Amino acid sequence: MKKLLLPLALLAVPAALVAAPAVNWVSKVALSPIGGHLMGNPAAPTKLVEYVSYTCSHCAHFVGEASAPLKTQYVKGGKVSVEVRNAVRDKYDLAAALLARCGGTARFMGNHEALFANQTAWMEQLEAYDRDATKPTDQTAALKDIGQKTGLYTLMNKRGYTNAQLDACVANPTAMKQILAMTDEAWNKVKISGTPSFVVNGTLVQGSSWDLLKAALPPAAR
Repeated sequence: MKKLLLPLALLAVPAALVAAPAVNWVSKVALSPIGGHLMGNPAAPTKLVEYVSYTCSHCAHFVGEASAPLKTQYVKGGKVSVEVRNAVRDKYDLAAALLARCGGTARFMGNHEALFANQTAWMEQLEAYDRDATKPTDQTAALKDIGQKTGLYTLMNKRGYTNAQLDACVANPTAMKQILAMTDEAWNKVKISGTPSFVVNGTLVQGSSWDLLKAALPPAAR
């Protein structure tokens, strides 16, 4: 029996019928107008803003518990965007916040999660440093000193940064301005009561746990 040969034109699948690969929105991170780091679909129907402090143990617990499910169940498909904003509490928190921004938007989420994942180690060194009476009075020198003597620079070195790069990050005036603007917004305008705090579609969530945040996210967000 002869094989039936079809014209090549009939075998080709029209381009319009080929489904485009789904966008993984977790990989999309951009700066918001106020300077926060927005992960996900900018047009997502549910917009979550997280206010965090790097010296906050509750924030570290939240990030450890919530980051994975937020990414896979909410952000990845484009229904939720997550914006991380700073609510700085002290100079140590400020130093960490500046270091988190090293490397731009592509490196931020990794830096952010690494700072919280290793918080116990560098906070122990920070507490010892805080008891030392001899500290620089100049702000930039003080931030560099904090980074060098509390384990923060060591952590960032392991992430591929040189001390010169880290010095430049803590002395970055644009980053400083953005962090302080977000801090003012958090405490004085949004009037959060502590960290972490969450705003979902413009409404402040009452509570700071992952369970309470999940309950505040619309069912259609998953």
